[in-house]
Amino acid sequence: MSEAATMQAVVMAGTGGPEVLQLADLPRPVPSAGQVLIKVAACGVNRADLAQRTGNYPPPPGESEILGLEVAGTIAELGPQVEGWQVGDRVMTLVGGGGYATFAVAPAATLMPVPERCSLIEGAAIPEAFITAYLNIFQEAGLQTGETVLLHGGASGVGTAGIQLAKTLAGAKVLVTVGNAAKAEACRALGADHAILYKDSDFAEAVLSLTGKRGTDVILDHIGARYLQPNLKCLAVRGRLVIIGLLGGAKAELDIGRLMVKRQRVIGSVLRARSIAEKAAITKAFMVSTTAHFASGALRPVVHEVLPLAAAKRAHELMEGNANTGKILLLADPALSTAG
Repeated sequence: MSEAATMQAVVMAGTGGPEVLQLADLPRPVPSAGQVLIKVAACGVNRADLAQRTGNYPPPPGESEILGLEVAGTIAELGPQVEGWQVGDRVMTLVGGGGYATFAVAPAATLMPVPERCSLIEGAAIPEAFITAYLNIFQEAGLQTGETVLLHGGASGVGTAGIQLAKTLAGAKVLVTVGNAAKAEACRALGADHAILYKDSDFAEAVLSLTGKRGTDVILDHIGARYLQPNLKCLAVRGRLVIIGLLGGAKAELDIGRLMVKRQRVIGSVLRARSIAEKAAITKAFMVSTTAHFASGALRPVVHEVLPLAAAKRAHELMEGNANTGKILLLADPALSTAG
């Protein structure tokens, strides 16, 4: 196999801890109809990758077994029936898999131009975090101007994106839960009105106190079962709880009576399993709502650390330890500096 036909990628030697991640040479993917081949500058690390590594989140049928749900880079090749893009364009995108590699294929329908203010590396911090936050806060929960939103894990990639989107697009009052004072300070610097240290206090009681007992209109939660009861306790009348993760378990009791009396809604949501057409529609709506704000600098990706592709094990350890504020990225193109 010629060197030009290969690429480097992170593969899994089985399932388990971060030690199963290894760098290997693999055949370079070939774009099919409606796809492009991207020379990857950097890729984002997400909790879904950790779940896939442990055998709990297999890729959708037809998607790459390689980890990685978002990339940024330049278009290296156009597949058949691709219009509106050229080789060399700076792009960022969601992918169903295959991000932890020096080359990745992606549907042209979900491509987004990397904002001019952002480097290629910074572009890799945008797709999964910002689109997840946008989709679930605005399209699923329908956050309205002036409402209050509670973001669990405020210092995460989705949390830091959600703070900015809620403030910029809706002028919302933003409450977050965080694990320590440094993360609280970082969230407030991004625009959060209040940061609740969940290890030191009952977050539901804190939310009720901060809202004059009214509660919050929207909650974005990645914990699941363990947080269901306290979430509903501090959710306002007609409030919307969107669950996007199961770190605290998948099964819990639900007080249906209280749900009915308060006219609350509990919404389950995932992004990866949606069709390309649905992802393309979400991406288009996201770009319409946010392009001007990225251009002005009102929205910006928050990058915690950029590590070499070969350091995927360390990246997973950082995320498992909740050490990050913002995104952890893997640098796929060593020719780029961490400034992009």
